[in-house]
Amino acid sequence: MIKADYVVVGAGLTGGTIARILKDHKQDVIILERKEHIAGNVYDYIHDCGVMINKYGPHYFRCGSEKIWNFLNRFTEFYNWSATLRSKVNGEYLNWPVNQDYIEKVAGTNWNLFRGEPSNFEEACLAKMPKQLYEIFIKGYTEKQWGVKATELDKELANRITINKPNVNTLTPNHRWNAIPKNGYTEMVRNIINGIELKLDFDYLKNREGIVAKKMLVFTGPIDEFFNYKYGKLNYRGQNRKIEYLHDIQQYQPCIQVNYPDSNDPRIRTIEWKHLMPDEKKDKIKGTVLTHETPFTPQNSNQYEYPFPDKYNKNLYEKYKQNADKLSNTLICGRLGEYKYYDMDQAIGRAMMLAAGILQKQNISFVNEYN
Repeated sequence: MIKADYVVVGAGLTGGTIARILKDHKQDVIILERKEHIAGNVYDYIHDCGVMINKYGPHYFRCGSEKIWNFLNRFTEFYNWSATLRSKVNGEYLNWPVNQDYIEKVAGTNWNLFRGEPSNFEEACLAKMPKQLYEIFIKGYTEKQWGVKATELDKELANRITINKPNVNTLTPNHRWNAIPKNGYTEMVRNIINGIELKLDFDYLKNREGIVAKKMLVFTGPIDEFFNYKYGKLNYRGQNRKIEYLHDIQQYQPCIQVNYPDSNDPRIRTIEWKHLMPDEKKDKIKGTVLTHETPFTPQNSNQYEYPFPDKYNKNLYEKYKQNADKLSNTLICGRLGEYKYYDMDQAIGRAMMLAAGILQKQNISFVNEYN
């Protein structure tokens, strides 16, 4: 029998942040994690050649909130780093996101945009950029990523598509901080949950009858699995990843990430990990390490990465959410629990807010020391 005032299921960013704040307020907390490692999908490790690899794909931290930034700086040092991406089109490496000046070069300044209220992802994209650009950079990439036609995807997905100003070539130029944890995300999460009881390789859902959360259960796993798929499975997409070490090549591609929008190439992108490293470390590495990613639809919930952005799954999630809202002393949250594509800073900010709510429910004054 496992007993604690607060049982947190999941040792990723959401679970770790909530557990840390509860522990800081002298609460009795235990974390249960069914993977063999902490840090969830931001887990990273060192390759034999010395390059740090993000096991579940690249994570580029950006943040505009001083509260979130101050919170994380308790647990890691950061070095300034901005993601620069390219799309490979007809053998040429082109900036991604697209620059305003490139769009004008291809389509002029008088764009024929979609008029009216968009009803799907494709129409939402065509409402903000010319069709030529959409077909070059987005259509093929998106349909590979999700495995369906772009017209079947929710229009809200297009909110993630941005256009850069002329001569701006980074992924998220409008964030106050663009940075990477100096010793990696796993070390950052290890420091966040330091001093909190942790059980790895422990599946809460297979052992829930032997677990007692005296005050609250915080579950950050898949919401449909929590309810034994009573209404059916929510859809997810993941990536099959092939790691390649090139011992005799120092640099394979011009930047950290190269996208493949061509629908004839099954890959979605290739990551070259050395680009994430500071120059003084990068120069000491012999060879280079690549990860080639190809999208697929996982059936194993341990492989879930991207909640599926369409109306069917949105409605199905709402059924599960109605069940979750009726539970007393149980909070289902995080990317899998809320079926929402949170960026890292959003996940941490959301977790901080939820932790404050938990403390308030228990009449504990939340000490906000991170502003």
